Amino acid sequence: MGSFIVVTVAAAGVGLFAGGALAQDRPIVDRLAEKVVQKYQTSSCGQLAAEREHKPTGQREQMEERAVRLMHEDPQIREAFLNRVAAPIANKLFECGLIP
Repeated sequence: MGSFIVVTVAAAGVGLFAGGALAQDRPIVDRLAEKVVQKYQTSSCGQLAAEREHKPTGQREQMEERAVRLMHEDPQIREAFLNRVAAPIANKLFECGLIP
């Protein structure tokens, strides 16, 4: 499930992480988390399953790598983001049968 979340982060606009801006601006973390939660709430189970099957490429892959790196480097960013998105994402994936 972890990399699936990061793919979603990248798709939702990880460009907001650029330049360490997130470390100083908690509202950006909140907006990004809200976008991710909204994506899960509005996506069908079929859409989520299809997305899960495809690894990102190109710019999306680079954004994913940047997001992972930043979340490893700044535990406050990681904690703030995951605290907002973990439960809604896990619940949706469970409802869709994508996690046991």
